[in-house]
Amino acid sequence: MEPKLTPIAPKDPFLFECSPEVPCFNECCRDLNQFLTPYDILRLKTHLGLSSEAFLAQYTSQHIGPESGLPIVTLKPKAGQDRICPFVSARGCEVYADRPSSCRIYPLVRGLARSRQTGEVTEQFMVLQEPHCLGFGASRKHTVTQWMQGQEIEIYNAINDRLMELISLKNRLRPGPLDLKSRHLFYMALYDLDTFRTQIKANGILENADIDPASLEKAMADEVALLKVGMEWVKQVLFDK
Repeated sequence: MEPKLTPIAPKDPFLFECSPEVPCFNECCRDLNQFLTPYDILRLKTHLGLSSEAFLAQYTSQHIGPESGLPIVTLKPKAGQDRICPFVSARGCEVYADRPSSCRIYPLVRGLARSRQTGEVTEQFMVLQEPHCLGFGASRKHTVTQWMQGQEIEIYNAINDRLMELISLKNRLRPGPLDLKSRHLFYMALYDLDTFRTQIKANGILENADIDPASLEKAMADEVALLKVGMEWVKQVLFDK
């Protein structure tokens, strides 16, 4: 049986439950091919009490996107043939409160569509039903809106959408691979936030950037604000925007 994707509207209901009582509990944490967004990494490294550099070295691998040419970060599975998530145990997810956005939204898939006429961006959703998942046999009913609220995913989506804007800019303005320096700047400013903060303080790398002073001051104490500053800086440095 192949995975099945079914379009669904925000107010439409679907049946699903994931808990230790469901026979397939933890099965979705195997055969791992887990992409991490910058905000995923921010939450995980904070949860674990690690610097971004230490988290990236211990738990991730870096690749270059074949289409975007941008750095992509994936979660490194435990050693072994099953490719198990490093944060899963028999009890379930050990970082559940700060689990990645793709784990939160499952079994939904979210996409964005932009109108060519108006430029308006709308959300589109689908239900992903995979052969290993038995959660669809549950009697618990949710709407898409209820599920998204219950998973506390709004902040993830808001920042992930900024990332998608950067990827769109890159594809439009600088198609093909980036040079090594540009890839390093992108990776540092979005994924390695502690190093980015150090570079701001020690080497003044934002001195010539058009960054609001109040935003920069806030960024020195708030990592979400720092990530937003990093995204704005990348937009200016790499894409002249």
